[in-house]
Amino acid sequence: MSVSDMFVALQGALTADQDIREEIRKVVQALEQTAREMLTLLQGVHQGPGFQDIPTKCQKAREHFSTVRTQLESLKTKFPADQYYRFHEHWRFVLQRLVFLAAFVVYLESETLVTQQAVAEILGIEADRERGFHLDIEDYLSGILTLASELARLAVNSVTAGDYSRPLRISTFINELDSGFRLLNLKNDSLRKRYDGLKYDVKKIEEVVYDLSIRGLSKEATGGAGGEK
Repeated sequence: MSVSDMFVALQGALTADQDIREEIRKVVQALEQTAREMLTLLQGVHQGPGFQDIPTKCQKAREHFSTVRTQLESLKTKFPADQYYRFHEHWRFVLQRLVFLAAFVVYLESETLVTQQAVAEILGIEADRERGFHLDIEDYLSGILTLASELARLAVNSVTAGDYSRPLRISTFINELDSGFRLLNLKNDSLRKRYDGLKYDVKKIEEVVYDLSIRGLSKEATGGAGGEK
């Protein structure tokens, strides 16, 4: 084969690769739009009236996940099944955002931490990498760290809305989450940096709880006069 023929073949491979990436980008853009719509919907819980409307917002968010599942099904068809990590960077960020959104909905519904398996089921993908298009563990953990930041914000806004018991429950949850992350030996630099931010979320929530305590509102909350789940 001549040098010219070799480079013609290489160009063919590059073009095929670029075509795959372009098809992936189109689906990812649709996923990002759906994620933005869900985020806009759930941001309403930070406003006063939103606290009374949490179940409705969660239900509407779950309806959006049916669209997410359809879009992810389409994404699976855009590249060879055995090349997940070759193209992973294209959907890594939006998948982490979707993990956060699923985790936020589950927390708002039950004040529990959603499992990796449960998130995968919500998204309609696999939890086990051996079974194809899956939820990578690091993507799951990144989404959970985003949840921690969102809950720190929710703790502050809960006080503004007159819900004094919610920050106490959030504090307990975030401290348990922090203890869980301390058990991990994180080697991923990006994930490690994001985990380093968790201590600021813990501190922010502790300040809210302390403020409630010195104002005598924590006793009021635990006595049942504060907000409800």
